[in-house]
Amino acid sequence: MADINLRVNGSEKKVSVSPETPLLWVLRDSLELTGTKFGCGAGLCGACTVHVDGAAVRSCSTPVSQVVGKTVMTIEGLGANGLHPVQQAWIAEEVPQCGYCQVGQIMAAAALLAKTPNPTDDEITRGMNGNICRCGTYERIRMAIHRAANAGGAR
Repeated sequence: MADINLRVNGSEKKVSVSPETPLLWVLRDSLELTGTKFGCGAGLCGACTVHVDGAAVRSCSTPVSQVVGKTVMTIEGLGANGLHPVQQAWIAEEVPQCGYCQVGQIMAAAALLAKTPNPTDDEITRGMNGNICRCGTYERIRMAIHRAANAGGAR
């Protein structure tokens, strides 16, 4: 165990965990930020996506030691000051069915829009690649990303 200082959702946090502990489990178990979901555990499905210094990162396969000195944002931080434009678009387009993957989808979409404020369909496909939706809501996800882009979704 080691004392590790993190910056999560704008706050400084100190946890005592092994440096190899996946960021996902630090967020969920140590910091009780349960919005980030466990999916595959291998970084393949995207359910655990968070932002690290603004980039979409799979938290299940990222050791906590790799985010020391960086800024981590979870879904709780994304909507901390009211719904983010991506979250608003998700609601307007009625994207979720079962909803399990949606946190990861929203985090990936927000990172995409921060980098590419007005993405084409091809850019959306590339930016969202690897975020798997078992229910197949990909077309609604695409529409929501376009809606968020039109509303200034890179907040």
